[in-house]
Amino acid sequence: MAGYSVEERAAPHSLEYRLFFKDAAGRYISPFHDIPIYADPGKNVFNMVVEVPRWTNAKMEIATKDPLNPIKQDVKKGKLRYVANVFPHKGYIWNYGAIPQTWEDPGHKDENTGCCGDNDPIDVCEIGSKVCSRGEVIKVKVLGTLALIDEGETDWKIIAINVEDPEADNYNDINDVRRMKPGYLEATVDWFRRYKVPDGKPENQFAFNGEFKDKDFAVNVIKCTHEHWKALIAKKTDGGEINCTNLTVSDSPFCCSQECAKATVDAAPPCKAANPIPPEVDKWFYYQKN
Repeated sequence: MAGYSVEERAAPHSLEYRLFFKDAAGRYISPFHDIPIYADPGKNVFNMVVEVPRWTNAKMEIATKDPLNPIKQDVKKGKLRYVANVFPHKGYIWNYGAIPQTWEDPGHKDENTGCCGDNDPIDVCEIGSKVCSRGEVIKVKVLGTLALIDEGETDWKIIAINVEDPEADNYNDINDVRRMKPGYLEATVDWFRRYKVPDGKPENQFAFNGEFKDKDFAVNVIKCTHEHWKALIAKKTDGGEINCTNLTVSDSPFCCSQECAKATVDAAPPCKAANPIPPEVDKWFYYQKN
């Protein structure tokens, strides 16, 4: 994990659950702001924070509005969110997470999609064979991207592979995924198109007719979201409710002390045994494809 570790607070699958991050020296940090975007800038290798391990359903995400931005479970209408299983999928079909130090600015209209950003770090679908752990920080090679339009917002999905995957050297662009993992990209479009249908929502739409863009395009999109994050962390743009507390961005007005960070973690409830996952989370939903 490149020297990063995590500390759980409260019970997993509870409203209070939080997963805080520490650096190699054991200092508390923000996974959103303090983990560098690049693991290796020369090779366009990026850090990825794993929020949701493959085949799990709990919709865990970096809490962008909380101090130190721990991972927490998303809540809708007071209830913990679990992604539905739309046949033949079970939970998330990749390790799912985000690239740190990126931000999809809701005040910026994307020139490719015509829609504004979704106010989150950029999302990553990691397609390697290992099932990662929640909170793991991995190094990924970017292969391409899909432009999801989620309830009118641009929500880029970066396709990437863990550089430590035994087959990583064979993957250099989006067509390699199509060739070596036949059906995976089509399943990815199908997953994002229909995952909200069980909640009574319409199918999601895509820019570019649901076509994947290549590696160079994807890297450029990531770099643009990094520039938006730089403006956010320097208070050159209005982040609204986004919490920009950080410990390492020295020219940021939001930089805080380790004492302040520790107080934030200490205020959270102690770690407890996980709550059971509701049995209905395992239900399979069946639909005619349009």
